[in-house]
Amino acid sequence: MDASLTVTIDSGNTAWVMMCTALVFLMTPALGLFYAGLAQAKNALSLMYLTMLSVAVVTFQWYLIGYSLTFSPTAGPFIGDSTHFLLRGVGFAPEYEHHTIPAMVFMIFQAMFACLTPALAFGAAAERMSLGPSIIFIFIWTTLVYDIVTCWIWNPNGWLYKLGAMDYAGGATVHASSGLAAVAYSMLIGKRRLQQDAHPHTPHNVSFMYIGMAFLWFGWFAFNAGSGLAADARAANSFVASHLGGCVGGMVWLLIDWCYTRKWSVVGLLTGVIAGLATITPGSGYVSPSSSLLFGLLGAIACNYAVRYKHKYGFDDALDVFTVHYIGGIVGLVLTGIFAERYVIGLGAPPGTPLDEIQIGGWLDGHWVQVPVQLAMIATVSGWSFVITYIMLVIIDRIPSMRLRLASKDEVIGTDWAQMGERAYGYIEWEEEM
Repeated sequence: MDASLTVTIDSGNTAWVMMCTALVFLMTPALGLFYAGLAQAKNALSLMYLTMLSVAVVTFQWYLIGYSLTFSPTAGPFIGDSTHFLLRGVGFAPEYEHHTIPAMVFMIFQAMFACLTPALAFGAAAERMSLGPSIIFIFIWTTLVYDIVTCWIWNPNGWLYKLGAMDYAGGATVHASSGLAAVAYSMLIGKRRLQQDAHPHTPHNVSFMYIGMAFLWFGWFAFNAGSGLAADARAANSFVASHLGGCVGGMVWLLIDWCYTRKWSVVGLLTGVIAGLATITPGSGYVSPSSSLLFGLLGAIACNYAVRYKHKYGFDDALDVFTVHYIGGIVGLVLTGIFAERYVIGLGAPPGTPLDEIQIGGWLDGHWVQVPVQLAMIATVSGWSFVITYIMLVIIDRIPSMRLRLASKDEVIGTDWAQMGERAYGYIEWEEEM
């Protein structure tokens, strides 16, 4: 940033974003707990390990090159440059002119989004993936996929940003990118042994899922409402819209499951909340609370039926990453193009800002091109994430001692004991075949 510019730091906004950073961090270990409960007991600990490992590896990558490749102010339309390698020049001054928080605060807030994204992708490959390649995968995937697509969408120089793409808090950057990476990973390593043997899969610890979901929901308020980088009326709108979307998603999923099973499922309720939150994420700072009800409704319906028919896809999405996060994310991105409104966007503008200086919304504002722009964002992010992830995994799989798939006997024993020498429940008498 030009040193001659007047630096304006708002202490309230800075405190708000720092608090949101801590809450978004909490989402990654909470995801590990949720995934652990959803998996078999013999694989639970490995999923906690992978999510926390993602925090460690991505944070180092973000410091080293990731932040600069994503958010350098001199970035090109495709990717950033080396301006901020090793966080050079990242300090008190805001990163961009419209920011009112130090660049260091913006950097660490965005790092938490980057940490969560590859952790999500591991869910699809759970229970048969080898842990050895995970450090390499996290580092390279964050560099070649997350950093690039996020630069397109959230860097003011990115081509999708300039095109007018709307993704307030990560429908494309987080949910779509991780969802297609999950598909590539699960396709390449094949189905779980239990899936091949046609055994039904049920969560081993719904209590873990409940606790993990509680902390995910708690962090999701900061994930969405903090994305405007200010404690203002737009953040309040995002907060309320996110909560309503999650609540409606949970209720709708619960009722759909009841229609099929005549059971009131805790797993269904929790999964529906995630579907609703994933769907409202890209639109939470663009749409009204009333519109968010439709996000929760349509997101839960789409994701529920995606899960219900996932056995027909030809790949084993073990923990429903594609069917909930990807489907929910893209439904939310399309709905944002329809229901985004200028008056909601204007809630974050300084008082007295002329209307023509506030970004126009979507179809509700008569901006008919917005949905095609959203579809272009979905197509390019999805295609890039899938192709690059697949190629990268093929190369990693050819490295000696870096096979992606567990050996058959290790899959029987379970990832925890076979590859970690530890178990989530040390007081249980285990048998090798489970």
